[in-house]
Amino acid sequence: MTAPADEREQAIRAVEVEFSELVTHIRRIIMRNAERVAPGMLPGAYKVFTTIADTGPLTASAIAERLLIDKGQLSRTIRELEDLGLIVRTPDPSDRRAHLLDATPDGRRRLDEARAPQEHGLARALEQWDVADVRRLADLLHALANEQVPSAG
Repeated sequence: MTAPADEREQAIRAVEVEFSELVTHIRRIIMRNAERVAPGMLPGAYKVFTTIADTGPLTASAIAERLLIDKGQLSRTIRELEDLGLIVRTPDPSDRRAHLLDATPDGRRRLDEARAPQEHGLARALEQWDVADVRRLADLLHALANEQVPSAG
């Protein structure tokens, strides 16, 4: 059975409000973590750094493509991260014109320390939930992210 249009619209607005709150919460976490890694670090630099630390080594082009950011801005951010001792640049063996970027051991240590306060936060938030509800949430988020109709459940 299909819900009336105004009921659907209200439900969609409620989801938008909750996503907005979730995004704000995530932005606060990112800002705090950036500050823990290096006082004064901007959230954008933190995102570049975590991308390198979590999936590196990567070329600057791969980072720009992954994060959809301007290569000029990325170049400045990479220099900043190098100056802070968080990342290192090495020649790309498959392309002599490019460099691979990877986190330094000190950068990884600082990132681990920055993330520690909220580590397992999602697990704590969901620990009282029924497992079926957690699975259903994952299924619904997947469907939404992939513009699919969720499976019945």
